[in-house]
Amino acid sequence: MDQATQDLNHKIDLLTEQVAYLAEQARAAEQARQSVAELVEIGVPIARDVMRIASDEMEDVQEYLELADLVRLLKKLIRLAPLMEPLLDQASGAADLLQIGGTVLREGMDKATSLMDDMDRKGYFSLAEGGVRMVDNIATSFTRQDVDKLADNVVLILNTVKDMTQPEIMNFVRGTLLVAEKEVEKPVDISYPALLRQMQDPAVRRGLALTMRVLKVVGQQAEPNGNGNK
Repeated sequence: MDQATQDLNHKIDLLTEQVAYLAEQARAAEQARQSVAELVEIGVPIARDVMRIASDEMEDVQEYLELADLVRLLKKLIRLAPLMEPLLDQASGAADLLQIGGTVLREGMDKATSLMDDMDRKGYFSLAEGGVRMVDNIATSFTRQDVDKLADNVVLILNTVKDMTQPEIMNFVRGTLLVAEKEVEKPVDISYPALLRQMQDPAVRRGLALTMRVLKVVGQQAEPNGNGNK
């Protein structure tokens, strides 16, 4: 194939591409024309209805409205446009801030709801309800004088409770109660020979000695002068 034939084929190809391009542009133009025609066909009745509604609504004020007033109002709006633009920007920023705040608030409410559900499952609310009922019972059972006396001795009461809640004392009381609970269920022999046999047990004698020591302290505290002197 000589050079002239190649040049001719190349030109034919270019011409074919241009014809295809023009045909595509013609189809696009026709589609745009049809879209505009459809828009006009739909928009004209809507615009006609809007104008009719506006005309009907303006009938009540048309005797108070003049063209000069509309022109003056339009001029004021034009002069105020530079001042209104920053306000609109601020309003847009406020809307964005409200949107962000709403999102944060929703997340906070979701977390609070989840936390409250978890506390409800663990029994915190039931405990709080019981505490309120306990406080109510205390308030209805104690007089003002009782509360004043409690306030005067609260330090002594707290110190006593602190001493009683020491680990060694609590372990001793708990162990004693557990053993006593089992021993109470057993039959008891209160005959003198049985009591004498128990006295031979060193643990029994140690318990009696400790009990007598505690009774001595109780007796000393019960005396009027509190010093144990006769």
